[in-house]
Amino acid sequence: MNPVIKIKDLGRLDYKTAWNMQKNLFNQILAEKENKNSTENTLLFVEHNHVYTLGKSGDRSNLLISDNQLNELKASFVQVDRGGDITYHGPEQLVVYPIFDLENFGIRTREFVFRLEEAVIKLLKSYNIIASRKKSAAGVWLDADNSKARKICSIGIKSSRSATMHGIALNVNTDLAYFGYINPCGFVDKTMTNMQHECDCDVDMQDAKERLLVQIAKVFSATIVTKGSIDKVFPSC
Repeated sequence: MNPVIKIKDLGRLDYKTAWNMQKNLFNQILAEKENKNSTENTLLFVEHNHVYTLGKSGDRSNLLISDNQLNELKASFVQVDRGGDITYHGPEQLVVYPIFDLENFGIRTREFVFRLEEAVIKLLKSYNIIASRKKSAAGVWLDADNSKARKICSIGIKSSRSATMHGIALNVNTDLAYFGYINPCGFVDKTMTNMQHECDCDVDMQDAKERLLVQIAKVFSATIVTKGSIDKVFPSC
């Protein structure tokens, strides 16, 4: 029987509220595992207000602006418990938080990250955007191994006892100017891009979500059960 992933679309939500929701679901998985009970896999879709987040191994100096400038941009700064360095979240960026028990899928963390990347790569291909992995960095890139390398999707996760939280941030119609105030993911010589720029047109966010769900169902061999504002069910195929 295929594992089930339950979907919740949170719409636009501030970062800390969504983070608390993740932590609650993550802790529920750990508690159920401790009691040797079955666990659920939940995937949250969300768009955030302007926020810069710094991973536990990140360097604050990669935020290139002052607190006053943050206020002028109506952006916040949050230090979080995921891996990776600094990144930006904001409107028209598709953020996906898989709170999974990897034992339900029979995989480990490295394979989990690989499958998340694969789902995004296949989604982008459906828009005729050719993307790939970069040997020296997580996430999804275009022209990954040449001088035109640009990042379109960031990945940062936390994993404990096979439970996961945090996830991916795919730039759909994201305002790329906000990346100019940081060294994204700690890189000083790489640029960010979005689907809008690569397609030379606005991309419908709902369409991107639904296409990504199809790919997640495939790469995780799972049945996607949606709830909230998305009302379709995508069986694995």
